Amino acid sequence: MASAYMRNWSSSSSSIRVPTATLQTENLNSRVLVLGGTGRIGGSTAIALSKLSPNLRIIIAGRNREKGAGMIATLGKNAEFSEFDINDVKSLESALNDVDLVVHAAGPFQQTENCTVLEAAIRAKTAYLDVCDDTNYALRAKSFMNEALAAKVPAITTGGIYPGVSNVMAAELVRVAKTENKGEPERLRFYYYTAGTGGAGPTILATSFLLLGEEVIAYNKGEKIKLRPYSGMVNIDFGKGIGKKDVYLLNLPEVTSTHEIIGVPTVSARFGTAPFFWNWAMDAMTRFLPSEFLRDRSRVQDMVRLFDPVVRVIDGYAGERVSMRVDLECSGGRQTIGVFSHRRLSISVGYSTAAFALAVLEGNTQPGVWFPEEPEGIAIEARELLLERAAQGTINFVMHKAPWMVETNPKEVGLGIYV
Repeated sequence: MASAYMRNWSSSSSSIRVPTATLQTENLNSRVLVLGGTGRIGGSTAIALSKLSPNLRIIIAGRNREKGAGMIATLGKNAEFSEFDINDVKSLESALNDVDLVVHAAGPFQQTENCTVLEAAIRAKTAYLDVCDDTNYALRAKSFMNEALAAKVPAITTGGIYPGVSNVMAAELVRVAKTENKGEPERLRFYYYTAGTGGAGPTILATSFLLLGEEVIAYNKGEKIKLRPYSGMVNIDFGKGIGKKDVYLLNLPEVTSTHEIIGVPTVSARFGTAPFFWNWAMDAMTRFLPSEFLRDRSRVQDMVRLFDPVVRVIDGYAGERVSMRVDLECSGGRQTIGVFSHRRLSISVGYSTAAFALAVLEGNTQPGVWFPEEPEGIAIEARELLLERAAQGTINFVMHKAPWMVETNPKEVGLGIYV
């Protein structure tokens, strides 16, 4: 069912034309704890969960009781607020003992030394999901595989929009290409665009700054290479509703995970934003600020507090459109792509994360710590429904199409390695 459907499915309407009843889960009475639930990403996830599964009990965890009360008013009678700090291990473990799933959306994850929430979830035997977008944190989470297996705890790391939905899109592109015997997958490229901060607030701003302090890991014909962050600009056509955008190399976990798990020899990830001068500013930061400065969480938080008022004003003009394009090239010259575009990142990230949460609650994740593209993380037969749920409200969502069917072929701009 999934292969025939996903091979040809596309939508370019203002919302995905899938009956709501097929996406909702009325019978789930589980309790879900959302860490960072008063923030933009966690709050959006909670709202999406309440819409996709109205019977869920949702516990919003955060440090701001006033914001918590506002979220409870939005979510309704099946929601409650729990005030605590995730660094307080005792209160964290106590909260985890009473829930079926914890969604860790309290970023940023960059330069975080411990997987405190995952460890506590394993001890409490509670299912776990995070929206991590940091390579080191994701690999550290994977190192708890044996503990999660022993405790029979299902856990997914990097389960948001990108990484997350983008990983599943990549896995489906590769799976279908192999099924149709049209050459061996050779190149996998992730391209991302977000206008401004995408309405996701200071957390995504801090994440962006911290990523600028990391060397970019990419793979070229099986060889691991390191490149300067925010270099290697290419101009990519994201299709309807977005158009052509400049994107730059960033160190993102899906590059390493898809290379190692799916086995594609050449993999890279690029990101771009708008207005255009933000790209110039980020490039300048990598050139003129020491990487040690950009990896210092406290200094980055100071920068965020300095820039945040200005960013919010510009965001009002830039909007918060988001787009992902995943390109797969095979040995026979066959190229297929997937594109996922939405008018509002602040909404789309919630549905994307909620889609993973429901997949875990519905039993589609095996015990252990998994990346989204692993079949033990999201069962192959569950990918179709996950993508349908995540794609609610998209202005363009296509899979398994030739590039010319979406728009034009990618065009390299400038010099340097293009992986």
